[in-house]
Amino acid sequence: MRSVEQVSTSPPELPRTVGQLRAAGVQPRSVKDEIRENLLTALRSGTNPWQGIVGFDRTVLPQLERALLAGHDVVLLGERGQGKTRLLRTLASLLDEWTPVIAGAELGEHPLAPITPAAQRLAAELGDDLPVAWRHRSERYTEKLATPDTSVGDLIGDVDPVRVAQGRSLGDPETIHFGLVPRAHRGIIAVNELPDLAERIQVALLNVMEERDIQVRGHTLRLPLDVLLVATANPEDYTNRGRIITPLKDRFGAEVRTHYPLDIDHEVALVAQEAELVAEVDEHLLEVLARFVRHLRESPAVDQRSGVSARFAVAAAETVAAAALRRSAITGEHPAVARPVDLESVIEVLRGKVEFEAGEEGREYELLAHLLRRSVADTARARLAGLDLRSLAQAVSDGHPVATGEHVPAEEVLAALPELPVLHEVARRLGVAATDSPGRIAAAVELALESLYLTKHLAKDVGEDRAVYG
Repeated sequence: MRSVEQVSTSPPELPRTVGQLRAAGVQPRSVKDEIRENLLTALRSGTNPWQGIVGFDRTVLPQLERALLAGHDVVLLGERGQGKTRLLRTLASLLDEWTPVIAGAELGEHPLAPITPAAQRLAAELGDDLPVAWRHRSERYTEKLATPDTSVGDLIGDVDPVRVAQGRSLGDPETIHFGLVPRAHRGIIAVNELPDLAERIQVALLNVMEERDIQVRGHTLRLPLDVLLVATANPEDYTNRGRIITPLKDRFGAEVRTHYPLDIDHEVALVAQEAELVAEVDEHLLEVLARFVRHLRESPAVDQRSGVSARFAVAAAETVAAAALRRSAITGEHPAVARPVDLESVIEVLRGKVEFEAGEEGREYELLAHLLRRSVADTARARLAGLDLRSLAQAVSDGHPVATGEHVPAEEVLAALPELPVLHEVARRLGVAATDSPGRIAAAVELALESLYLTKHLAKDVGEDRAVYG
């Protein structure tokens, strides 16, 4: 990754005047042509232009790539937390790394194709000596969160009273202060949650998308704006409540539906990629959380219209890691490693992030606890399939009860059990080696014990600060 300093400073060998630009053979190119050619180059070379996007390879991305190759403006439809904004932000990687602009111009105009009266006048005066600056692709992506108080001036522009006070007439086009859309000229403008824009504000985008001009308080400026307009929307807003006006829907060339990860592996990979973990959390625990989120999305008790965001799974993983870090501080363990006992913290901290159906009031904790237990059982069944755990259950029942809890260190969990060959196989199945830390080994053992409890092969006595398998 480039640092901020590197991005802000263009390579010194690039042309610095229009004369040098012409001599180098640089020609203006529309932003949609630029994206199309760079996307084709990536596809031909086998390079992945969608870094950090998980689970869309065979569904969303092919549709989006076709839309970009066709030169269409795009709206992404999907419930919250499906990665719509993340996907839009990766579009900037399809732009040229550096592009020439007129130095000091208000909009990012190409030195060989100025569009504002001021830039055209400057180009006529200076000719080949017109100074050229270079803009990095990260500066050519503009994002606006649509809110009900967004104004036409924010998006399109308004008359600048300061310029009028300086003596310019209201009819002078140079009195206009440009909004976000014109300032995104030769770049990408993304509008998040488009249906939240008031209808009269949506009308202001019609000319931008079709005629590529702007109108500000009676001024009609024929600015041939060169922008790729992309937007996100929730399907409920977009279809049921009809809050995107019909003419604006019609002007989007492509409508792409997003979705939550279809496979457990993708959900786990997404959590591992996005979560900032303060302690070690093994993959089998991330799988428990991934299955937990999937059960929530399928539960009739949960309001599926609002969805269960991927951010829930990420926050859950970070909460489990934090619980492990806190436990390590209490017990003096090092390093801090999450164990199944830390999963219980997820329900208390995150139950407010899930919307339940009417009539489920008062049962939220019970429902979440039930689905979390199902997730642990499903993960253990998948990871330990075919493994006979009866010898472990027999050892615990024959006088080797195992205690766990936030005050119980990993060494105490392991010391409670005799040497059993099945425990080595459990550890191997969960990717834990004999040389790993006691915390990782104890996490594997606890998952096996919890599996035996959930399948009614062991009892579990839950106390105030610890639980005992026996």
